Amino acid sequence: MAMAATVSSSGITSSAFSRSVISSEPKVSQIGSLKLLDRVSLTTPMSLKKRSSVKPLNAEPKRNDSMVPLAATMVAQVAEEVVEAEDFAELAKKLENASPLEIMDKALEMFGNDIAIAFSGAEDVALIEYAHLTGRPYRVFSLDTGRLNPETYRFFDAVEKHYGIRIEYMFPDSVEVQGLVRSKGLFSFYEDGHQECCRVRKVRPLRRALKGLRAWITGQRKDQSPGTRSEIPVVQVDPVFGGLDGGAGSLVKWNPVANVEGSDVWSFLRTMDVPVNTLHAAGYVSIGCEPCTRAVLPGQHEREGRWWWEDAKAKECGLHKGNIKENANVNGESKPVVEDIFKSENVVALSRQGIENLVKLENRKEPWIVVLYAPWCPFCQAMEASYDELADKLAGSGVKVAKFRADGEQKEFAKQELQLGSFPTILVFPKNSSRPIKYPSEKRDVDSLTSFLNLVR
Repeated sequence: MAMAATVSSSGITSSAFSRSVISSEPKVSQIGSLKLLDRVSLTTPMSLKKRSSVKPLNAEPKRNDSMVPLAATMVAQVAEEVVEAEDFAELAKKLENASPLEIMDKALEMFGNDIAIAFSGAEDVALIEYAHLTGRPYRVFSLDTGRLNPETYRFFDAVEKHYGIRIEYMFPDSVEVQGLVRSKGLFSFYEDGHQECCRVRKVRPLRRALKGLRAWITGQRKDQSPGTRSEIPVVQVDPVFGGLDGGAGSLVKWNPVANVEGSDVWSFLRTMDVPVNTLHAAGYVSIGCEPCTRAVLPGQHEREGRWWWEDAKAKECGLHKGNIKENANVNGESKPVVEDIFKSENVVALSRQGIENLVKLENRKEPWIVVLYAPWCPFCQAMEASYDELADKLAGSGVKVAKFRADGEQKEFAKQELQLGSFPTILVFPKNSSRPIKYPSEKRDVDSLTSFLNLVR
C-alpha cells in the first residue's frame, strides 16, 4: 500500500528539511539542507547501529513488511557508528522526574529517524506538539482500523495541516479482515470479546510497523487505567514487540507522558492551541474504533467508554499488553475486597441454585425482575440507588426484585443461560412464561425500569 512517511521539524518541506531551527543552543548540525542529529553514546540491551538521522527506512532492508521508506532524496551519506549498550531501566530512573518535553527530546536525540510517534487520534496529539517543540525531525504513524469515527479522520487531516506533516498510516490485512467479517459478522466482538478483532485490525498492523523501527513513542499514562497501567516507566525495552533488528530487546518504548495526569495534558493542549478531536467535546475521553467507544458520564473514568460491555480488567486492545498489571480492576483493587451492592432489604439475593430454579419455573405466581451484576462494575454501582429504590417501591406489590452476582465463576453460566452480555444485565421473568425478557435500554432510573416492567410483567 502507498503512504507517505512523516519526518518533521519546526520548518519542513515535502522533500527535505530546508529551514533551520531557531535555538540558542542548537540540537542539530546541518549538512547542506539536511539536519543531522549530534551523535550520542548509548547503551542498550541490544547492539544498536546508528546510521543517518534521516535515511530511507529500508536503506538496508531486513524485512519486506516494515513501514514505507522515506523518499530516496532524503538519504544522507554518514558513516555508520556502533553505539554501545545502555541500561534503559537505569535511564528510566534518571528521567523519572523529567518533563515530557525533556523525555521527548532525549528519545528523538537517541534514535533519530529510527523512532516514530504512535498517534491514535485522541489527546496524544500532545506528543506531536512536544516533538515539534524540540525542533528535531520526527515521524508519526497511526493505525487505521477501518472502523474509526468520521471525526477522527477529519482530526488526522487537521493535524497534518497544522504541523505540515504526513502521517504514516498502517492498515490491517484485507484478507484477514474479510475472513473475520465473513465468518463472524461485523459486530462479533459484542458477543465474544474485542480481542480477536483488535488483533486483526490493530495488533498485527502495529507489529508490521514496529519491525521498521528501533524505538516508538506512545501516549500511555499511569492514570489512564490505574488497574492496568499504574507501573508504566518513561522508557523501557519493549516487553512484547520486536524492532528492526528482530528478536527480544530489539525495540525501545518511550512513554513521555507516563507520569502526567490527564487534566494536565489537556491544560497543555489548550495552552498551545493545537487541533483536538471534536469527539472530546461530546464527552468522549479515550477514543478508539467507533463501535467500541462511547462518551462517559461526569465522574466516570475515561476507560469506561471503551469496550463497556466487558470486565474492567479487559479494557486493553493488546497494543500495550506488556504493561498490563494483572489481577486488578479499574480501581486497582482485587475484586474480592469490593463491598457488595444492592443492599435494600427488599432485594432478594439469588444463589446459583436459586436462579436456576427461577429459570425452570414455567408457571410463576408472580413476576420477577433480576439484575445480573458485579459489585466492582462502575455501571452497576451507578444504578445501585435507583434499583434499591425500585425494590422499596415494589415491596408488597407482588413483584419480586432480585440480584444475582454473575462475575467470576458464574460468568460463563450467566452468558450461556441468562443472556449476560455486559454488566449490568437486567432480566424480567413474567408470570406464566418460562423465557426471561432482557431489558434493552441503558436508562436504569426507577421510572424507566417501572415502565418496562409494567409492559412485560
